[in-house]
Amino acid sequence: MDNQKVKLGITQGDPSGVGIELILRVFADQYIYKYCTPVVYGNTKTFVAWKKHLNLQDPMYNLVNSAADAKEGKLNWVLSSDASMELAIGTASPESGKEALLAIDKAIADAQFLDALVTAPIDKSTVAPHSANFTGHTGYLADALGAKSHAMILASEDLRVALVTEHVPITQLSKYLTQEKIEQKIEVVYEALRNDFNVLKPRIAVLGLNPHAGDQGLLGEEESKIIEPAIAKHFKMGKLVYGPYSADSFFGSGNYKNFDAVIAMYHDQGLIPFKTMSFMDGVNVTAGLPIVRTSPDHGTAYDIAGKMIADPSSMRAAVFEAIHLVRNRKQFVADFENPLEFSELRRERFRIDF
Repeated sequence: MDNQKVKLGITQGDPSGVGIELILRVFADQYIYKYCTPVVYGNTKTFVAWKKHLNLQDPMYNLVNSAADAKEGKLNWVLSSDASMELAIGTASPESGKEALLAIDKAIADAQFLDALVTAPIDKSTVAPHSANFTGHTGYLADALGAKSHAMILASEDLRVALVTEHVPITQLSKYLTQEKIEQKIEVVYEALRNDFNVLKPRIAVLGLNPHAGDQGLLGEEESKIIEPAIAKHFKMGKLVYGPYSADSFFGSGNYKNFDAVIAMYHDQGLIPFKTMSFMDGVNVTAGLPIVRTSPDHGTAYDIAGKMIADPSSMRAAVFEAIHLVRNRKQFVADFENPLEFSELRRERFRIDF
C-alpha cells in the first residue's frame, strides 16, 4: 500500500467559534505531521488574531497558493479571504458566516489536489444568507463535488450511525422520506463500509420511523409501505440488511453491537443515541464523495470559544479518521487491481494503529 502522506484539507469553520482554536491546538502536535500534510483554508489575519488571543506561538503557517504547493512537515495555509474583520469570539455574525463559506468554497476549488477534507464547525444560520438553500456542509459538498448520492455517517470506535434524512424539519419529514431514498442510503452506506471502513461483508440495521416500528400498522404504515420493501430489495441482492427495528429499544438493548452500521430515518433518532455514547470521540463522515470528508461531531460552541476549555478530541479524531479512511480506500482499490494479492489484512478489516 502507498505510504505517502495524506494531503489533508482543513476548513477554518466559523472564525468566531472554536474551529480555529481547535486547529491551532491539534496541529501544534508535531506527531500528526508524520501521517499527513495539512492544508488549512481560511483568513490568515483571523488566524494570527486567534494566536494572539490564546497567547500561542505554535504552530506557524506556510502560505501557499494551493494544496498542490503544500510542504510536508508544515501547517500549510491557503488564503480564502484577506478581509479585515473584527474578531468577535463567541458571537455569531453575518461576517463570520461569509468567511466560513469562503473557506469551504476555496477548499472545494482545491479538491483535485486533496485526498481528504476536514471541516471545522460552522453556524448554518450565518452561512445560509450567503448561499441559497444552504442546510449544512454535507449537502453543499455533495452538490459541489458532483456526488450522485451521499450519506451522513456518525462514526466512533464502537458505533456507526447513518441518516436517511438530515437537516429536515420533523413537520416535513414525510415529504423527504421515500422508499427510493432509503434504498439509496442503504447502497451508499454499504459501499462506504466496504470501500472506506474495510468491512468485507457489512451487516446493516435499519430503524423504523414510528414508535415500536409501527407496531404492525397500529402506529403508522411507513414501515410496511416504504422501509420494509427497501430492506427486502437489498437483502435479495445478498446484502446483510435487517430491520426495521424499534428505535427506542435498539440501542439500550445493545443490539447495535451486532451490526457494522445503523441507518436511522431522521436526524435526532440517530444522533441522540450516538452523541450520548460517543460525544467526545465521534466523527461525522460524508459517504459517497469523490474524496474523504470528516468533521467533528460538535458545533461552534460559542459559549466556550477562546477560553481554552474546548475539548479537541473530536477534531483530532476527525483528522486521524480522515487519514485512516484514505488509506483504507487505497487498500480497497489495490486489492481489486491485484486480486492475487487480496491480503489477510483486508480479511481482518485492516486497521492502522495510531
